[in-house]
Parts: sequence; C-alpha cells; structure tokens
Amino acid sequence: MAENETLECITEHERILQEIESTDTACVGPTLRSIYDDQPNAHKRFMEKLDARIRNHDREIEKMCNFHHQGFVDAITELLKVRADAEKLMGQVTDTNRRLQESGREVTCQTEEVIRCRIQQRNMATTVEKLQLCIPVLEMYSKLKEQLESKRYYAALKTMEQLEKVFIPRVSQYRFCRIMAENLPRLREEIKEISMSDLKDFLESIRKHSDKVGETAMRQAQLHRTFNSAVAKQASTGHYTKPVYTLNGQTHTHNGLMMDEDTGDEDEGDEEILTAQDLVDFSPVYRCLHIYTVLGDRETFENYYRKQRKKQARLVLQPQANMHETVEGYRRYFNQIVGFFVVEDHILHATQGLVTRAFTDEVWNMALSKIIAVLRTHSSYCDDPDLVLELKNLIVIFADTLQGYGFPVNRLFDLLFEVRDQYNETLLKKWALVFREIFELDNYSPIPVETEEEYILVVSRFPFHDAEIEKQQDFPKKLPMSQSVPQIYTQVKELIYASLKFSESLHRSSTEIDDMLRKSTNLLLTRTLSSCLQNLIKKPHIGLTELVQIIINTTHLEQACKYLEEFITNITNVSPETVHTTRLYGLSTFKDARHAAEGEIYTKLNQKIDEFIQLADYEWGMAESDGRASGYLMDLINFLRSTFQVFTHLPNNNNDHASMSGKVAQTACMSACKHLSTSLMQMLLDTELKQISMGAIQQFNLDVIQCELFASSEPVPGFQGDTLQLAFIDLRQLLDLFMVWDWSTYLADYGQPTSKYLRVNPATALALLEKMKDTSKKNNIFSQFRKNDRDKQKLIETVVKQLRSLVNGMSS
Repeated sequence: MAENETLECITEHERILQEIESTDTACVGPTLRSIYDDQPNAHKRFMEKLDARIRNHDREIEKMCNFHHQGFVDAITELLKVRADAEKLMGQVTDTNRRLQESGREVTCQTEEVIRCRIQQRNMATTVEKLQLCIPVLEMYSKLKEQLESKRYYAALKTMEQLEKVFIPRVSQYRFCRIMAENLPRLREEIKEISMSDLKDFLESIRKHSDKVGETAMRQAQLHRTFNSAVAKQASTGHYTKPVYTLNGQTHTHNGLMMDEDTGDEDEGDEEILTAQDLVDFSPVYRCLHIYTVLGDRETFENYYRKQRKKQARLVLQPQANMHETVEGYRRYFNQIVGFFVVEDHILHATQGLVTRAFTDEVWNMALSKIIAVLRTHSSYCDDPDLVLELKNLIVIFADTLQGYGFPVNRLFDLLFEVRDQYNETLLKKWALVFREIFELDNYSPIPVETEEEYILVVSRFPFHDAEIEKQQDFPKKLPMSQSVPQIYTQVKELIYASLKFSESLHRSSTEIDDMLRKSTNLLLTRTLSSCLQNLIKKPHIGLTELVQIIINTTHLEQACKYLEEFITNITNVSPETVHTTRLYGLSTFKDARHAAEGEIYTKLNQKIDEFIQLADYEWGMAESDGRASGYLMDLINFLRSTFQVFTHLPNNNNDHASMSGKVAQTACMSACKHLSTSLMQMLLDTELKQISMGAIQQFNLDVIQCELFASSEPVPGFQGDTLQLAFIDLRQLLDLFMVWDWSTYLADYGQPTSKYLRVNPATALALLEKMKDTSKKNNIFSQFRKNDRDKQKLIETVVKQLRSLVNGMSS
C-alpha cells in the first residue's frame, strides 16, 4: 500500500511540474494550491522533486552554454573592431552639423518674419469668417422679431428652430448668442399662450356656430333623402298612391316631410349649400396644432382639446326643460349635436391625429346614451301626435345625417320603435275623442239616401253591399246602418294613414311595416273603439232603439274588417297569406260590443218593466174585480209590443244575421216575460202585503190573462208552440188553484209528475193562503155565525196545516 501511494504521489508531482512549466505565471496559483490540499508532507516531497528538476535544467543549460561558447567569443571580437569605426563616423557627423547651423541662421530669421505675417493673415481671415457667421444669426433674430410683431407665430417657431439648430451652434461661444438662446424659450412660451388663447376663442366660436353647422348638415341630409324618396316613388309607380294626410293644419306628404298648406318649400332648394368650412374658421386649430407640434408638446395640446370638447359635448347634450313642447326645441337640440359631431369629423380628417376615431366613437357612444335617455323622457311628456310625428322625422334626419358621417345610429332606430308606441298611444287618445264625438252626434237612425249620388257617396266611404237595396230602383232609400258607421270606417283608415306616416323612412321592410299597421289597427279596434262602444252602451240616454241600432252598426263594421285588411294589403303590397302576417283580430271588438248591447237591452227592458210595475195600485181588499185588466199592465203590454217591433230592424240580409237577430229578439222577449212573471209573483208574495181578498185575486188573474194573451200573440216570431206562455205557468197554476179552490186535487196529486198544479210550491201556496185566511177572519165579524163561512174557515185551517206539513217535510 505504501508503494502504491508513493507511485501516485510521484505521478501527481510530475503532472504539477508540467503544468507549472507549460502554464502562464498568472494562472499558476491554482496549481500550487493543489500541492497544499494534498496529503501531509506532500509539500516537502514536492520541494525535493522540484529541486531535482531544477538541477536537471541547470545541467542542460550548462551543456547548452558549453556548446555555444566559441561562437559567443567570436561575436565579441568582431564588435570590438566596429567600435573604432563608429567613433570616427560620430566626429564627421558633428562637424557637418556645425557647418549647417552656421549657414541656416539667416534663413531662420527670415522664416520667423514670414511666420508672423502668416499668423496675422490667418487672424484676419478668422475674424472675417466669424463675422460672416454672426451676421446671419443677427439677421435671423431680426427676422424673428418681425414675425412675432406680425403674429406669424408658426413662421417664428420655424425661425427659432433654425436659430437653435443651425446658426447659434456655430457661434455659441459669444455672449450675445447665449443671451439669444436664453431668450428663445420665453418667446416660445409667449407663442404657446397666444395660440392657446386663439384656440379658446375658436372653441367658443364653434360652440356658437354648431347650431348653424348642424342645421346645414341636416338640411343636406333632408334634401338627399327627399331626392331618394322621389326616385323610389318613380321606381315604384303603379303600386299605390298615398293620400295627403292632414294633422292640425300641416300637410304630411308621402315622403315623410312636412310643409305648410299655404306655402311651399321651393325656395329652399335654390339656397346655396354651405359646408362646415364655410361656417367655421378652423385655422386657429391648425395653427395651434402646428405650434404645439413644433414645440414638441403636441400631446398636451391634444389632451386639452379633447378635454374641452368633451365638456362642450356634455353642455350640448343638456336639453331645455320645455323642449318637448314644440318641434323647434327638438330641432335646436338636434342641430347643436349634429354641428358638434360634424366639426369633430372635419377635425378628425383634417388634422391627422388631433382626434382619433376611437375618441370620436367614445364621445358619440356617450352622447348616444344621453340622447336616447333625453328623447325617451321628453317624448313621454308629448300628447300631440303631430308633434310626435315631427319628432320622428327629425330623429330620422338626425340619424341619416350622422350616419352619413360614419357614426353608428342603430340604437336611434331602435328608439324609434319606442317613440312609435308613444305615437300610437297619442293617436289612440286623439281618436278616442273623435269616436266619442261621432257617437255623440249620431242620431242612431238608418241613413236616408235621397238620390243615387248620395248613395254612391256613402258606399264610396264605406264598403256597403246589400243585394235587396241595390235592386231597388226608386229613391229615397234607407241604409240599415246609421251615420256613425261610415265615419268610423273612414277614421280607422285615417289612423292607418297616420300610422303609416310614422312607419316610413325607418329603413324597415314591407312586411315589418305591414305588421306595424295591423298592430296599430288592432289596438285602435280592441282598445279605443271597444272602450268607446262600451261607454256608449252604458250611457243612460241610450235607449232600446239606440241599442238596436248599435247592434246593427257593429254588425256592418265587423263585416267591413275584411276590407280594412285588403286596404292595408294594398298599401304595403304584402300578401295576407304571408306566414308572419298579423291578422286583424278587432272582430272581437264588435262581437263584444254587440253582446254588451244585447245584455243592456235585456237590462233596460227589465228596468222599464219595473217602472211600469211600480205604477201598479191594487186594492188588495176589494170584494170583486173590475172585470177588466189594470191600466198599468195594458200600458206595459203595449210598450212591449212596440218595443219588439223595433227588433225587426236588426240585419237579416243573410242567414247568420237573421238567426242572430231572431235570437236577440227571442231572448229579449223571453227575458221580459220571465221578469214580468217573477215581478208579479213577488208582488203577491210581498211580506209587507198582509191581507189579500178573493176579489183581488180575481183582478190579478185578469192581468195575468192579458200577459198570457200577449205571450200567445207571438210578439217575436220564432217561438215554438207555447214556449213563451210557459214563462207565466207558475202564476197560472197558482191562480187556478185559488180561483177553483181545488185544494183536494192539489194535496192528493202533490209530488206526482202528472199533477195539475205541479209548478205550485207549497211554501208559495201557504204564504198566499195565510194572507187570505187573515182576510177571511176580519172580513165580517159575524162570519163565525154563518155555517158556510165557518166551513170555509175550517177548510182553510185544515189546508194550512197540511201545507205546513208539506213545507216542513221539504225542509227536513
């Protein structure tokens, strides 16, 4: 093991020595460090190894010196021979130098004089050169002063730039140039302040002129839209002609614009069309922008301009409190907004970066949200359809104008749908007043037609077709409906026209416009007209004759709905078979009104019957009847006869209407008879009526007989058999029971289906008999001494007991 370690140590020492011999001395440190990091006593053994290596090298050096010793000696010998020749050469050179110095002394003096002259010439040339450099600087500075005095600030900045970058650096060592250089920043600040003042004046100017700029831009868009509408109309010739529709003295033509009825707008087309550049001087902006750009402060200027314009945008977007009262308020509001964005669009394209598309889009989105909120609020206050329509036209022109400048306006057209709903609401309110006035002025009588011209005039306003009336050659004639029917039909068409005015220019398809018109018409029929009809039917002054005429009118209006659908189809050119076409469901309006009128007929008829019955004045204790019916009842029957004659006026020109009119008449007649029967029965059974005599029963029987005769006289055709008489069957059987005094039969057959007095209720009979029993007791104080009276009294008491037992049996 010791031998192995020794061999390894020797090998390692050899390696280290080779590294020391072959490595640069600056890097020998790590090699020597490895000696100390090795095993103990390694340093000592390495030093021994190093000494041995040094001795080897010394021997090799000694051998090398011995080998070259003779050559070295020869070289020294030759060098000693050369030294004698070198000393000789040195003496010759020294002598030559002395003679040269003596001969060039005079030349040196002349040369120094030449040098002095050359220095003077150079100084003079330098002075001229420096003066030539300074003169342009002074001239440029003088030019700068002149430019500032003449307010040519942009040129002055260019002059400053040349001074700083070209002229002053050439002569910067002079004090006057340093003063100039120190003065230039102050001049720049003055120019910045002056240009900023000009910019503020410009901002104030465009704030004042934005209204005019917007008005001009909107007029151009309006003229462009008018031209397009005219072209579109010529291209679509042959479809339909929209009539002129008038609202409050203003004529609304087919192109959606408005003109006064007495004056035209021909002169407007001859006006010179001005642009934003013609109305606003943009030079302060350009000047200020260039100045700040040259000054390297363009970003500050851009931020200031954008900040101020945002503030102005917020001011422009603030509406006046009473803006919704007149169209001029809306027009001024729109003109200011359009003017603002027209100016911004011009700045965007003319200045290349003062404002960016992102900035204008940001301001527009902020403005659009504010505009929509303002219009939504103010339009909700407006209750005049003319004003809403004008507002719509203004919004369309406003949107078209800004769309022409590249601003998105889809949200404005979406807002128009909300405004359309408001417009429809104002139309419905206005038409409600129109319908009320029509109903108030109607005489609720068939329309008399004296001549054929009058007949043609009526049927031209209302689609009336009746084969029977048309066959009649002679005049006068009577049309079944009253005057309100053609008026209402005409007004419905007028509302369609009015609704169409709003639907135009909304960039919507014919199908969408058709859907809008049908929905508006449905609202008019189902809400406005329906409400007016319902209120009309409930009015106290509307009698049975008027109600019958209302039924006739609603029938004809219901028939005319199909012509309204055709009318809308002709306007929009959209087939009613289209899948998404809205149908006119306003038919339900007339059905509901007719049902309400029928119910009111039944109610008023029964109320009239009650009024007649209140006139009844029976003498309930009379001994014998008068032998004739009561006067009030005969008057009531005559009234019913004349009333049911009115029902013959109900429409019967086809089977459906004939069945309908027959049903209404039959129902009214049956209702009247039942109500009369019930009222007479209640009169007999009135709890306040304590006594009733047989004579009163006989008199009452005569009145019931008249009622039965009326029922059997077929006051309304269509009843089968004795259907109508059955309304009085309860009264008839009750009176027969008391008139015949057939109590044995009643009691014996009670409960049998074949009973002669099947409809007589024991409780009813008992109540009436109790009143007669009290009368029998008080009729004669001596009745108890008469045998017949005593027998009758006993019979009554016996019947009363049996009836009470039947009533108790029913209740249990």
